[in-house]
Amino acid sequence: MRTTSAGHHGRGRVVVLGSASQDLYVEMERHPTTGETVMGGDLVQRFGGKGGNQAVAAARAGAETLFVGHLGDDAPGRTYRDRLLGHGVDVTRLVLEPDVPTGTALIMLNAARDNMIVVAPGANHHVSESDVAALADLGSEDILLMQMELPLDVTQTAILDAAGRGARVILNLAPYAPLPQDVLDACHLIIVNEKEHEMMQGDGLNAPDVLVTLGTDGSRWGDIAVPAQRVDVVDTTGAGDAYCGALAAALVGGAGRREAMVAATSSSAATVQHLGAQPDPA
Repeated sequence: MRTTSAGHHGRGRVVVLGSASQDLYVEMERHPTTGETVMGGDLVQRFGGKGGNQAVAAARAGAETLFVGHLGDDAPGRTYRDRLLGHGVDVTRLVLEPDVPTGTALIMLNAARDNMIVVAPGANHHVSESDVAALADLGSEDILLMQMELPLDVTQTAILDAAGRGARVILNLAPYAPLPQDVLDACHLIIVNEKEHEMMQGDGLNAPDVLVTLGTDGSRWGDIAVPAQRVDVVDTTGAGDAYCGALAAALVGGAGRREAMVAATSSSAATVQHLGAQPDPA
């Protein structure tokens, strides 16, 4: 395995430990049913993975951002690394795995702009506790931002380790999976959508602080509610990731809850107006 050259950090980083994948889109009038073949449009390649998406969103929002993860040492992986660098993301702890493909998400988008997604994790499942050990310099001014697309044992270890070092931990509990109570207690904030929140409640999970994104109804964090912005929606794939990354960036910069939610809402609204989870700014 090899990584990019080493570097050092300043103060108040958003550190994203997470997945990075290429997204392969095909648009169609309607999704196929079981056993059915439908004709679609051209295959379009974009960048994705919840970790990569959130790192780009945080960097675009102005935060010093470090991405920790694994890509294949292949054309998609090297292109993705260069993209992260182009957005100002620190990739000194990004590993390019030889002989392992970059993770890939296959996304089917229908005329109503609803998506169906299947993910082949590829190099993402090579993230291990050695990557967590490389985060020994996390401090109280840093935010560790995580999701649930990495091996579960790595996610749990990283959360407990970061909290023990005094860093703030934000967990986007997606894709949803139940976690032990001590791991939830170590998170300063859990971000879920409405469905994931229902699943948490159904499993009897409690967390110290929960922010719920509500799609077209905006978002709610405790007694603070922020409405969604009304825009023409092209693709919702990266909406939640744009929200999480921008929220973390605002919080690490000293914003209050409402201010951070407003910034996150704007980031999400800008993202859904274009195809792909990391659309380039207009």
